[in-house]
Amino acid sequence: MASNTKEKLFTEFPPISTEQWEEVIHADLKGADYERKLVWRTDEGFNVRPYYRAENLKDIPFLASEIGRFPFTRSVCRSNSWRVHQTIGVKCPKEANAQALKVLNAGIDSLGFCISDEKFSAKDLDELLSGISIPAVEIVFLGHGVANVAELMLQKLAADGVKPEEARICFVIDPIIKKLSLQGQFGCSEDGSCCFEKIAGLIKKAAAYKHVRMVGVSGNYFHNSGSTIVQELAFSLAAGHEYLVRLMEQGVDIDAAARSIRFVFAVSSNYFMEIAKFRAARMLWANIVKAYAPQKECSCKMYIHAETSKWNQTVYDPYVNMLRGTTESMSATIAGVHSLEVVPFDAAFEKPTDFSSRIARNVQLLLKHESHFDQVVDPAGGSYYVENLTKSIAEQAWKLFKEVEERGGYIAAFKEGFIVGAVEASAAAKDKAVATRRQSLLGANQFPNFAEVAGDEITTEAVTRQQNGDNTLKPYRGAMAFEEMRLRTDRSGKAPKAFMLTCGNLAMARARAQFSCNFFACAGIRVQDNTFFHSVEEGVKAALETKADIVVVCASDDDYITVAPEAQKLLGDRAILVVAGAPASQPELEAQGITRFISVRSNVLETLRGYLKELGI
Repeated sequence: MASNTKEKLFTEFPPISTEQWEEVIHADLKGADYERKLVWRTDEGFNVRPYYRAENLKDIPFLASEIGRFPFTRSVCRSNSWRVHQTIGVKCPKEANAQALKVLNAGIDSLGFCISDEKFSAKDLDELLSGISIPAVEIVFLGHGVANVAELMLQKLAADGVKPEEARICFVIDPIIKKLSLQGQFGCSEDGSCCFEKIAGLIKKAAAYKHVRMVGVSGNYFHNSGSTIVQELAFSLAAGHEYLVRLMEQGVDIDAAARSIRFVFAVSSNYFMEIAKFRAARMLWANIVKAYAPQKECSCKMYIHAETSKWNQTVYDPYVNMLRGTTESMSATIAGVHSLEVVPFDAAFEKPTDFSSRIARNVQLLLKHESHFDQVVDPAGGSYYVENLTKSIAEQAWKLFKEVEERGGYIAAFKEGFIVGAVEASAAAKDKAVATRRQSLLGANQFPNFAEVAGDEITTEAVTRQQNGDNTLKPYRGAMAFEEMRLRTDRSGKAPKAFMLTCGNLAMARARAQFSCNFFACAGIRVQDNTFFHSVEEGVKAALETKADIVVVCASDDDYITVAPEAQKLLGDRAILVVAGAPASQPELEAQGITRFISVRSNVLETLRGYLKELGI
């Protein structure tokens, strides 16, 4: 029988102070450096402690903010019913319309149309939207000639008698990022004045439509070019602020200018950091807009569309991308976004199939209808950890944002190379982390599918980084370098083999064999694992019988001083000898001509490239 007596739980346990926790931790470390062992130095430029307590919340100014109220850290509204978005390519309006009607019946309530024809006409628009109830769905236009489509759409809304409050339409007109940042120039003029004049004219024409947005700040391109989370946020805010300033110069008031902007962010697999990013983004943007004294507080709300990361997608073992998209979706929806698009798992190497598109949609539908993520607003609010992450990201992003402003704003900072330089430095650090496995991309640089061979759908273009010019953002995928290397192996007409010669201490031999199999399989080299050989002679004989190109000696550090020279003597030049690990005896082994070692400290990418070169690939 349940007790009716109200009792405070855990009263029998005395409170433990932070000092007491720290004493126990230092004792357990046994003299090891606390900062090096337990404190995480993030790529975003701040430290993360091993644990947080209630006392760590006392210096967080936004902690008391309410849901749906300025500065909107927790949410811009009192619900978390995000829109499920899917983008459809528009080459033939009739075909795109048929696909749109199909996905609307499959759970989509936000449609994206990517226009491919600059000469898109009013007739094309009518055909594209045939049978689609404009009040029932959010529509987003992107691609070529979006400003022209906006003119046509405004005319259609008036002709069809759509009530202004019922039209929820976004146009991704983004000359600052999609033209200047990706292509190096605005195209129409040096300073982009013609672009801003055009956007201002459209905003004035659409003044009656409160849910029509003309500007898209495509911040996802920073992430997909290798930026940090702080850079993506700070540079997106700077681009958004540039639009505010330029539009106000064109006679658009702050309320209309702010309400016309839709931000697009990527969401990566850095789970809690991404939750904190969206919370910090809303707060910082609200303060930026507030500085211009808008008449309505709602003008300070940030309208966010999220897209799962393209940077961390892989073309090998592509079904893993489904898992990535799921965890990324969880971050975005927990943080609270207006809409979300899950990139299909095969988008990196082919036009998404009906199957991959359906799985991408169903990730969100499952989160809504089975996991009920839409039933709670800001579930991370009050978390000691997430609140501190939000504070740290906001501080670092604001610092970088102010640096951009001190350089004259986004356009000026971009033209002097500051923004691209910062992103490329971050990308280089990420590339090194991937090459050395400090950052894992499953299926590419860690735990590859040993039996997988690239099919015809994976082309050289899909795994090759594109160069758009010196001072431009260059979107790519983090796995490309490994994939390009592995594809060369798959298409070489050869089948190089690495043989695990396991001997000596059984436990160490097995552990190092597993490590080595994963290591060499990342380059498409076929691996042959072996349980154990009772002698080096037995192992070498078996390796030669299989015609192995590489023989990896897997044993303990103590064993290597004898077994490695013996293996070298028996093999001769009939195979490449590799020692798994970085034994203390390495200098002595190198003196005997044994120079190839692989370990957790290896640059996996460069090491494998070297072996492939030796094998003539």
